[in-house]
Amino acid sequence: MSQILDPPTLATTAPDVPSDIPCATIARFPPYPRTEREERVIALGERLARIAAAQADAHDKANTFPHDTFAALREAGFLSLTVPESAGGFGASPLEAMLGLERLAAGSGSVGLGVAMQFAAVAGVASSDAWPEALRERILHDVVARGALLNGLASEPELGSPSRGGGFRTVARRADDGHWVIDGRKTWSTLSPALTWGTVLLTVREHDGTESRGQFCVPMDSPGVRIEETWDNLAMRASGSHDVVFEHVVVPDEYRLRPPKGLPASQVSGWNLLTSAVYLGVAQAARDYAVRFAQERVPSGLGAPIATLQTVQHRIAQIDILLLQARSVLYGTIEAWAAASTPEDRQRIGWQFSAAKYTVTNHAIQITDQALRVVGSAGLKRSEPLERYFRDVRAGLGNPPMDDVALTTIGKQALGIQ
Repeated sequence: MSQILDPPTLATTAPDVPSDIPCATIARFPPYPRTEREERVIALGERLARIAAAQADAHDKANTFPHDTFAALREAGFLSLTVPESAGGFGASPLEAMLGLERLAAGSGSVGLGVAMQFAAVAGVASSDAWPEALRERILHDVVARGALLNGLASEPELGSPSRGGGFRTVARRADDGHWVIDGRKTWSTLSPALTWGTVLLTVREHDGTESRGQFCVPMDSPGVRIEETWDNLAMRASGSHDVVFEHVVVPDEYRLRPPKGLPASQVSGWNLLTSAVYLGVAQAARDYAVRFAQERVPSGLGAPIATLQTVQHRIAQIDILLLQARSVLYGTIEAWAAASTPEDRQRIGWQFSAAKYTVTNHAIQITDQALRVVGSAGLKRSEPLERYFRDVRAGLGNPPMDDVALTTIGKQALGIQ
């Protein structure tokens, strides 16, 4: 595999792509980039966004996974962005990763969402004490050397989102030889057609019948692991979020991880904001499309671009205000998290993570709605990307924390309720 990662720098090269591929080029909003590292991540994210955009509509229409795009990401070394420098990666911070993801998602929301989950999962391997050292080193090496893909597999048909609690139907039973046998089904398994490793949340059942929550790292090429192509959704159609079925999958004891602390996505971490950067990037792409359309569309009855109409100017202004608000809240929150000096300080600003996710998701929905109103019926054409942007941002409503949970968290913080 061609490597472009050279810690502590990141090259700006990537596989060639024609410069006329339609894709949003996100302006350099102050104060970013502030460092050479941020500049390199942004530049590479923009270039890879054009590669993603070249295939995005085709994969969306066919409901297929973009293996070709991920091959380019792998070749560019982008998939190992959050691997620590000590393990051969770039060692990106959450902020740096978000800057790259926002650009990448402007080309394809599905690709951006999958890479966001890869970044967070890899960062978790690097930093969590749940991972045995030998397994940690193996996976991080696999990501750097082969561009291996990793994601958590948690949601289930009966359970829904595990962030709301409840027991897992997927079960790991200890075998007589000390191995574990896993049976069950996982839904919403983003990246499933290309995953190398899956971190599976499940119920652990001991010989004596006692049960507890647990998690295992499962090689996805293990006998008994099967992908059922159930994914056929309104949004993020190319994300490969199919069902994963485990039928008597044998896993060695050394692949058992320490039980997770609390509910999934409940811990305050900068990595929790990565998916919000994806939806911000898609919203920016919708804005850029609407602006270009308004500048170029000249109805015969008007004799001038529709950009000269005050109603269009006002809608674009509303879009830019919403983008400014969303971007300010999102990056302001990650900056506050990075500046916090103690775990207690970071915990105190935890409610801002809910506020940032809530703001970005709902602003992105409003932005794509306004963009469609600027473009009109032409924006509904499947041959144009705006209707894909309009659909894709709505997937954010299903990413934790959901709106009701976010508002409850914020309200309790304000009212001093535990």
